[in-house]
Amino acid sequence: MKKLINKVEDVIKEQMQGMAAAHPELKVNLEPKYILRSDSASQSKVVIISGGGSGHEPMHTGFVGKGMLDGACPGEIFTSPTPDQMYECAKASHNGKGVLFLVKNYTGDVMNFEMAAEMLNDEGIKTQNILIDDDVAVKDSLYTAGRRGVGTTVIMEKIVGAAAEAGYDLEQCAALATKINSYGRSMGMALTSCIVPAAGKPNFDIDDDEIEIGVGIHGEPGRKRIAMITCDEITSILTNAILDDEAYTRKIKEWDFDSNDWKEIELISPPFKKGDKMIALVNGMGSTPVSELYGVYRKMNEICENKGITITRKLVGSYMTALDMQGCSITLVKVDDEILKLWDKPVHAPGLRWGI
Repeated sequence: MKKLINKVEDVIKEQMQGMAAAHPELKVNLEPKYILRSDSASQSKVVIISGGGSGHEPMHTGFVGKGMLDGACPGEIFTSPTPDQMYECAKASHNGKGVLFLVKNYTGDVMNFEMAAEMLNDEGIKTQNILIDDDVAVKDSLYTAGRRGVGTTVIMEKIVGAAAEAGYDLEQCAALATKINSYGRSMGMALTSCIVPAAGKPNFDIDDDEIEIGVGIHGEPGRKRIAMITCDEITSILTNAILDDEAYTRKIKEWDFDSNDWKEIELISPPFKKGDKMIALVNGMGSTPVSELYGVYRKMNEICENKGITITRKLVGSYMTALDMQGCSITLVKVDDEILKLWDKPVHAPGLRWGI
């Protein structure tokens, strides 16, 4: 293992200290660990918070800033943050307008964010959780019950962050996040494994002439392992799996403020169709050259055009990584006028910025 680290047990703390030094506009708290916009508590707006295991940077800590997240809670590498992190992060940033947690569908994240939301609601701080489950590769994985939460998270954090900045209330922000999740689909692949510092060896074994189709961001297995094929062939598998995905029905839990308890609701993600407009994310897993990602984008765009689907906005780069894994993922999120307007709003965060 060759990594730019000192002691394994100090990795997250020292990286957070580095963020504090590089970005004085952020407030970095080390016990419990969370990162905030330094001006969050003084803003009259809904607070947007996310988090998850470290190792996926710039997700989530790199997306804390004006027009995006108000706070992020980093866990240990590939490990959910604890409820006290989310609780203290929300307490330190809320300003009376409510708190919205954006939660990727991994069992530990879901459970711990729910516990934090319950504690906050019991104290009179209105808090809502929205689940992200956009991975078409699998129905269930080692870490989840249902589809995994992946690249749509980046797009949701940007759009909902802009909505909160524009004055949306908690109910409106939650409804918007639910819509974005229903409009988003993703799928990834891996050329190599990644190495978790605490383990000191690859997270999974894969031969030099093999690739994993549908891999998760922690190295969870996907749909199949196949012999190495060309960039166009890989891109076609990922893109067509997303575009051909059928309507997806699932049950989620939202906080019911009238009964002061969770309620279960059923949601349907409609399939994509000819004439749809999209935001596209071609995402690197950590060690993939940007030049290769543009090769993926070229073929993905061609496939979409041939199916009558228009990409109106795009991101190409490493936004949701898996440490040093080589590979990529593709995310497509259907857009409407509201989503496009909010996407174009200014954002100023370490990992994403425009318009300011």
